[in-house]
Amino acid sequence: MRRRDLIGLFAGSFAAASPFAVHAQQNSKIRRIGVLMNLTADYAEGQERVAGFVQALRGMGWVEGSTIAIDVRWPGNDIDRIRKNADELIAEAPDVVVASTTPTVTALQQVSRSVPIVFAGVIDPVGSGLVASMARPGGNATGFVVYEYALAAKWLELLKEIAPTVTRAAVLRDPTFAAGIGQFAAIQTVGSTAMELSAVDAREASTMERGVAEFAHQPGGGLIVTANNFGANNPGLLAAVAAKYKLPAVYPFNYFVHAGGLASYGTVLTEEFRRAAVYVDRILKGAKPAELPVQAPTKYVLSINLKAAKAIDFVVPASLLARADEVIE
Repeated sequence: MRRRDLIGLFAGSFAAASPFAVHAQQNSKIRRIGVLMNLTADYAEGQERVAGFVQALRGMGWVEGSTIAIDVRWPGNDIDRIRKNADELIAEAPDVVVASTTPTVTALQQVSRSVPIVFAGVIDPVGSGLVASMARPGGNATGFVVYEYALAAKWLELLKEIAPTVTRAAVLRDPTFAAGIGQFAAIQTVGSTAMELSAVDAREASTMERGVAEFAHQPGGGLIVTANNFGANNPGLLAAVAAKYKLPAVYPFNYFVHAGGLASYGTVLTEEFRRAAVYVDRILKGAKPAELPVQAPTKYVLSINLKAAKAIDFVVPASLLARADEVIE
């Protein structure tokens, strides 16, 4: 099924937060599933992730309105809305909640330590205190990490390979986010001698662009965008800023490349939501999150956007194109 068809199939159902259907409340056989996203409802990438999750559930025999009722909330990057939506979802007494990224899981656990949570999109669940260990989570949450910190070092290597003349790199990250600190530290381990590194606060648009503009005053620069909630909700803006200052940039996920970014290396989050459906199925059938190990990614994808390269008068090495899993002409 084509991406646009898959999104269209489910977008109408999840375009805005909606309460569980009345008929679902009247049928004791229907199981309730909450979904707390870190994106807004008008973002196609988020709709695709939810659509993939629902499609995977259907493949295991769960049908919305018949055996399950799904309530999706879209607070975006607004922490107050994330907390409010977490309160609302837990108040509906769901059988399980699916959460994307650390802030949404944290908000849910602040409300309840008993409602099962399956996460998709978390970077460091142990370091963030969401689980006790990867093998035995021990609490009410488990799920799928998008990568280990070591992958962040690969972004620096990719930047150097895609732009050999780059000698300086600005790392866009959220300094208040534990994973933002961890990703930057991983990049520093390989970049402190090979390349001059600068940190740019990427929590809001004005601060981010001002930091990039100051960095771009000197030649030989490139960008590395780490995973954070602001970037997840503004991939097109980040790509546009990189193009404006003619900076080659590497991103953590391919949706940045789809939005105009130059290159990315990481997991495909839609697939992580499909994998989350497997754990939701097991929990609905009696499994406990505490006993389901947190799982690492099974595949990383290299994506390159030749249109973005042309926009900054840049030629992508043929050797890199040959290795790419996805090339946008």
